[in-house]
Amino acid sequence: GFAYQAQSDGQVLGFVDVPGHEKLVRNMLAGATGIDHVMLVVAADDGPMPQTREHLAILDLLGLQRGVVALSKCDLVDATRLSQVEQEIRALLRGTALAAAPVLPVSSISGQGLDALREHLEAARQDAPTRALDGHFRLSVDRSFTLSGIGTVVTGTAVSGRVRVGDRLRLSPSGLEVRVRGLHAQNCVAEDGMAGQRLALNLAGVEKQQVQRGHWLVADPLHAPTQRMAARLRLLPSEARALAHWTPVHLHLGAEDVNARVALLEGSSLQPGGDALVQFDLDRPIGALRGDRFIIRDQSALRTLGGGQVVDPFPPPTRRHRAQLVRALQAMEAATPGEALQALLALESPYGIERRAFSL
Repeated sequence: GFAYQAQSDGQVLGFVDVPGHEKLVRNMLAGATGIDHVMLVVAADDGPMPQTREHLAILDLLGLQRGVVALSKCDLVDATRLSQVEQEIRALLRGTALAAAPVLPVSSISGQGLDALREHLEAARQDAPTRALDGHFRLSVDRSFTLSGIGTVVTGTAVSGRVRVGDRLRLSPSGLEVRVRGLHAQNCVAEDGMAGQRLALNLAGVEKQQVQRGHWLVADPLHAPTQRMAARLRLLPSEARALAHWTPVHLHLGAEDVNARVALLEGSSLQPGGDALVQFDLDRPIGALRGDRFIIRDQSALRTLGGGQVVDPFPPPTRRHRAQLVRALQAMEAATPGEALQALLALESPYGIERRAFSL
């Protein structure tokens, strides 16, 4: 679900409520795309649940470093229980990117702690890092539907750039050209939308059945689907066994869920808690860019295995020159595209340089 709250300065705070149930992690992953701040809700009477641990691991793998824990239903427990649950939460957060997140006891019945939570969220909004608005527009579609008299509408969180009414975009991976007939930004009618906002776009030139969750709406230069991508993968330390070469997995990137095989580029297996360069062979094309975060789950989609970051969305096959490929990928892991390009130019690589990998 989605909710919006107007702030005193006229800005709008957007909330994406993702499901906590372990069978709906796929929906949680789709909703987590593009968010700036995490609010992890833990009930004081129940305490952390197995899905709490999985969600926290996913948030860590997605690189989300800003957040707060809302310790809900605090009116139902005594001070001893409240302290016990807070200690359990602190133990869970330890070693993650959210280790310093505040834990705020709240109650929707008594109103306890709600003002403190609002103040925290307002301060977090003001301190949120500035999104890159000068890059090409990109939005991961998480819903599509048809409204009578309006036509096809798609929704998602914009992850880069700006979009305006009248703009022409590409639906990726199909490549279908669409036109933005109208839009809502943060639940308000608007003439334009930007990175970081929840957007609903009324599109001309496409039918609802042509749009699926996980598709991307992108500026034309970013339309470059891939069925093979190289990445840095980290296996969760909680895994009971190593990840073997060519393991089948579900790969989640943006709102997409695609079957894939993991080709290990460094060694024959990946140990729990370790990381390595890998190549994913996907069963169908998707949209992906350098730096995109992803999650992998087991073949039955019941357990999160790990996650990481795309290094090269257009790598060559791994059958030959594997050592040179690893060196090229290590060069591409530089902090900025410019530094990565310089490092690649310094290599004597048989692969050359794929310019599409540096699209912004």
